[in-house]
Amino acid sequence: MKRIYSIDFTRGFVMIIMALDHVRDLIHVNAVTQSPTNLSTTTPVLFFTRWITYLCAPVFVFLAGTSAYISLKRKADYKQSRSFLLKRGLWLILLEFTVVNFGLFFDAGFHILIFEVIATIGFGFIILSLLLKLSAKTIAISGLVIIFCHGLLAFIQSGQGSMNKTNLSPLLSPGAFQLFSNHVFVMAYPPIPWLGIMLAGFAAGKLFELPGVRREKIFTGIGLGSLLFFVLVRFINIYGDPSLWSVQKTAMYTFLSFMNITKYPPSLLFCSVTLGIMFLVLAFAERMNNRVGDVVSVYGKVPLFYFIIHFYIIHTLLIVLLFCQGFHWADLRFASGTFGRPDGAASGVPLWAVYLIWVAIVVLLYKPCFWYGKYKAAHKQWWLKYI
Repeated sequence: MKRIYSIDFTRGFVMIIMALDHVRDLIHVNAVTQSPTNLSTTTPVLFFTRWITYLCAPVFVFLAGTSAYISLKRKADYKQSRSFLLKRGLWLILLEFTVVNFGLFFDAGFHILIFEVIATIGFGFIILSLLLKLSAKTIAISGLVIIFCHGLLAFIQSGQGSMNKTNLSPLLSPGAFQLFSNHVFVMAYPPIPWLGIMLAGFAAGKLFELPGVRREKIFTGIGLGSLLFFVLVRFINIYGDPSLWSVQKTAMYTFLSFMNITKYPPSLLFCSVTLGIMFLVLAFAERMNNRVGDVVSVYGKVPLFYFIIHFYIIHTLLIVLLFCQGFHWADLRFASGTFGRPDGAASGVPLWAVYLIWVAIVVLLYKPCFWYGKYKAAHKQWWLKYI
């Protein structure tokens, strides 16, 4: 199956950025105590270190839908495609709650089970497997309705014990739920809003059937149109994001407030700006065919492999760093959701060191991703389809 260069490049681009967010989240000295988007405590550099990584999850989810469409068209077998999507969806959810959760927390007791991007992609594949016989237009409309309208639910008043609160909330909003003693389930990526992004991505797969020059123009138009929509709706400051912007102490912090959009769950404005940038990157990649593009694409060809391996490397590095900073095994807290970092003690590295570690990890992972990508392309074992 011939790969599409612009998809591999765009996915590789956000995979590289993703590692920055996870290095910051696990290793930055203030990661546990300081939110990078809290305007009362953040700095512009820290804010945008976090903000740029907003691109990652929506691009993963959108292009997962796109890849599902392309795979369906190449196989031309709805039954086989439905079976594969269903199996892959279940596999991704299982992987999230085992390998990914352990890599995130290093907690053998799994005191926190967190539903994040891998599981929400799995959920999306399961739902998509049931919708394959619908037209791309119908799926596109369904996805766009979810993206544009799920924010309206915030205006619906409901009591604490209402059906909306108890049954629908975990599917639409983040939350933590007690499973049993000392074990918590965290819904970080509520699946319905992210499903809208995947359905839109599936429908957008039709665009990749067009000639390259035509695709580039369409991607550019969609990207610029999405960014213009973001600026206009954000400026009106009524709908599109639950966090309204306001004038701050300086012009820079007012701009930060304007850009301070909501990821959990992904608001309409979050989707418009991140997917708008994604379409511009896709357009750029349509004419990019050089050594730099080839290097970036290496990561985009093996996204799940990269995702899992990079988490384990970053977390192992954190443990080594804690030992180097004088902590002992008994000081580490793995069940608290702080990745093993000791309670109430300064640990980690400053932001400039986060950037150095990020670059080193991306470079370190190039060869393994390159080798695995070549192996995957040259072999046809069934399990390669799932990693």
